Amino acid sequence: MIDPRPPRTSRPRPAEASGKHGSAATEAPEAARRLGREIRGLRKARGYTLAVLATKTALSVGYLSLLERDLATPSINALHAISRALGVTISWFFAASDVPAGERDYVVRRNHRRRLDFSAGIVDELLSPTLEGELELLTSRFPPGASSGAAPYTHAGEEAGIVLRGKLELWVDGKTFLLEAGDSFGFPSTLAHRYRNPDIHEAEVIWAITPPSY
Repeated sequence: MIDPRPPRTSRPRPAEASGKHGSAATEAPEAARRLGREIRGLRKARGYTLAVLATKTALSVGYLSLLERDLATPSINALHAISRALGVTISWFFAASDVPAGERDYVVRRNHRRRLDFSAGIVDELLSPTLEGELELLTSRFPPGASSGAAPYTHAGEEAGIVLRGKLELWVDGKTFLLEAGDSFGFPSTLAHRYRNPDIHEAEVIWAITPPSY
């Protein structure tokens, strides 16, 4: 996973929250009312406070707080700004709305995975239904030569994974490991680490991280 550095009920929206950014959540469909939890989960996984997100989006802290508590629904422009600030496309938030209501909190169908693309060509797909819990599961695809970057990094929590195909070169706390299909790993994320695909073929890795750190 690339380092990004980084149950509510709807209530009437306060009158002062009305305006160009969005509309009251009470009239919104159920899928729209899920946006708040999706925004909050991704923001926290990124390690951003509301103030940081407000700065990045030019939206107020108060307005973002209303969105996250499902007291307002965003305009398309506001959701685009939030998406850009969190490093995803706007489809990240819409993907979950296509899933049957009874499955959304428990199941991720293959064709409804949410995806992140990184400049190195690495593609992450979220396998966890949400980012609200304590565990994040994802699949990462590394093109030949792709890496997490030249410098190792650290963050809170633990991570583990298994190489499904290809090879993964893993550096942890000054040690280097070459992993092949079927090999697995695990370590505290507080240890300096980085990784790359040293092979001429694409590598695929299933990754588990706690707490979520997207």
